[in-house]
Amino acid sequence: MNTKATKNPTTNEVPQQQHKTPETVVTNFESALDAQTETLVTATIGCAITVHKALGPGFLERAYERALHLELEAQGIEFEAQVPIWVTYRERQLMAQRLDLVVGGSVLVEIKAVARLEQLFVSQVVSYLKATGLRVGLLMNFNAVYLKDGLRRIVR
Repeated sequence: MNTKATKNPTTNEVPQQQHKTPETVVTNFESALDAQTETLVTATIGCAITVHKALGPGFLERAYERALHLELEAQGIEFEAQVPIWVTYRERQLMAQRLDLVVGGSVLVEIKAVARLEQLFVSQVVSYLKATGLRVGLLMNFNAVYLKDGLRRIVR
């Protein structure tokens, strides 16, 4: 970076250096989650961002899921993939359903690669949270230009 000040040709003065301060990003907020779960959520999002930066949008859901598995493993984060759960109605088990990921036993991750996130997908995660008793879910749409635009955090 060149920091040498040049004189103004009309006034022959050297301008004062302007110090730009970076914008402050507030990341401290009161979470409804315990510190360990909050750390897992943050780490999982970080892994997803790494995958998205490497692959970009446009692939099938399964490609992102497998890449996220590799990234979680590389970071030493425990997870279970394609976790079976039972759909229960009137205390009867109707059928098994599979969750994309459960990270650290407490963070549900639902992966999508769609044109846009619909409210139905959020409702799907809420239903999964109810069925599992988990408190937090991450809905991730890897088909977004920036992953942050395709990311929803759902807390029950």
